[in-house]
Amino acid sequence: MTPFGLKMRVLREERGLTQQQQADYLGVSKAYISALETGSRGRPSGPFVDQICAWLGLIWDDAEALKALAAMSHPKPTIDARKCSADAVYLANLLAQNIRWLNPDQCNEVSKMVERQLQLSQSQDTPS
Repeated sequence: MTPFGLKMRVLREERGLTQQQQADYLGVSKAYISALETGSRGRPSGPFVDQICAWLGLIWDDAEALKALAAMSHPKPTIDARKCSADAVYLANLLAQNIRWLNPDQCNEVSKMVERQLQLSQSQDTPS
């Protein structure tokens, strides 16, 4: 399951709506909606996410949050580490080869650590 698929399912179920209703509104098959939720299809296009936001009645921050999740929900991401340090290449391969062994709590811990490091890097790059 992708972060986008999980959130879309939660939002749909909170509203008492079905996959079939969503599929009918969006002009796709129920199987496609299911595949988006489970992550067996790639991330949806921006305009399609906009349609989903409209169908769910999402506005402003909620719509932007769903769009951000869609951007981070490719089930088979690739990392181009060609111009990165040897340490970055190692990290990319370490994650690629072992991510399936991490449980959700461990994934959250690694994600938060990376996000903290990125924030530190960005704050150091910003002139005072």
